Amino acid sequence: MQLTAKPSKINALLISICTPDFKGNEATESLAELARLVTTLGFKVVGTQSQRQSSTKRVNVLGIGKLAEIAHLTGNQGVVDEDIEAENYAESLNEALMDEASFSEVPSDNLSFACADVVVFDCDLSPSQLRNVENQLGVEVFDRTGIIIEIFSRHARTKTAKLQVEIARLNYVAPRLRESSSGDKERQMGKGAGETTLELNRRKVRDQLAELKRELVSVQNEMQGRRSQRSELFCVALVGYTNAGKSSMMRAITGSDVESENKLFATLDTTVRALYPATQPRILVSDTVGFIKKLPHDLVASFHSTLAEAHDAALLLYVVDASDPSFRTQLNVVHQVLGEVGVENSKKLLVLNKSDQLSAEQQQSLTTEFPDAMMMSAREPLDIVKLHQYIKDVAQNEMIEEELIIPYTAKGIMGEIRSTMSVTKEEYEYDHIKLTVRSNAIELARLKKKMS
Repeated sequence: MQLTAKPSKINALLISICTPDFKGNEATESLAELARLVTTLGFKVVGTQSQRQSSTKRVNVLGIGKLAEIAHLTGNQGVVDEDIEAENYAESLNEALMDEASFSEVPSDNLSFACADVVVFDCDLSPSQLRNVENQLGVEVFDRTGIIIEIFSRHARTKTAKLQVEIARLNYVAPRLRESSSGDKERQMGKGAGETTLELNRRKVRDQLAELKRELVSVQNEMQGRRSQRSELFCVALVGYTNAGKSSMMRAITGSDVESENKLFATLDTTVRALYPATQPRILVSDTVGFIKKLPHDLVASFHSTLAEAHDAALLLYVVDASDPSFRTQLNVVHQVLGEVGVENSKKLLVLNKSDQLSAEQQQSLTTEFPDAMMMSAREPLDIVKLHQYIKDVAQNEMIEEELIIPYTAKGIMGEIRSTMSVTKEEYEYDHIKLTVRSNAIELARLKKKMS
């Protein structure tokens, strides 16, 4: 599914389907998040509509009355199929007989006078549901997964991210490919003779997926090699919900130019930088892709290699936007995704970011609720110094302290020690230097082997 119009000119109408398992504040917060997602794409949200349904898996995701109402808002460009209309009407009657007490009250809808160019559902739609709604509304229709994949496609920068996103996009597009208007009558000659255009397109997608997966395996092997080279250093990973402020924090503690925008999924590629001011040995910090509720399964799977940085990290900083009332729910999403990746034993610190947007009473309340967390703002230099020191202290505690005897004749050894280890004490004797150093076991073993 590709967008053809300029993003700045696209007016979007958002649709929320409330079910017995998805209602109330959860539905409201999810719709607000969808609004931020489509805004990230450059859409202008001109209104929202809601409807109660028993499930989002029905053949017709909306009732006939709501479809007619939305069709009016999109300019009545669609064509109503009589069979679908009859089935929809029957389902609407069944809905009317359901126990209304099982649902929470749906928030009142709002709409500006602008005509909607696209309709976006805050749920996943099957290919047939998507096709039915598009036919009846006459405008392009997206579901939540389609929007997220479109954002990922636009924001991917590195080769790895582009491959991962394209695999997820093709997996999403494949079942939604449609036959041309000439249908099965249009057959191809030559290679694949007897196949319809649709069959040829599906085979083409399968071939593309196979090639992309082979290429991704090759790139991931290279990434694994680079991670192995860094395995001797203490690594910190910033993890958290999208737009929690991870990239701003990354810039602050590493002095780097990591991209930082007030948008969802501004960062898709894992970025690794050294902690600044520099330490000996160096401490590496990685900024990982943000998480989101109802992240498409294919994207979770394809980004496992990106999240491998979190798996290999010695310290995880769980960054949350403390000014967002829903951050507790977002934190649960982070726990869930990291659990899928297999991150269980790493040391963790909850970082309550954006504290500058909280009142003193709110800060005190959160401090009481999360006594082991660090309250801070990435914009406050003193808070960054505090976080920098915490990281250094944890790294020091992970190191081994040992005394080394370095002969004056051992050329070049002192330079290597100072560049890779922390020297806490040095004494100059008659024929050697006695050093007390702190380092990891791998570096110490390598140095002793070189000196033996």
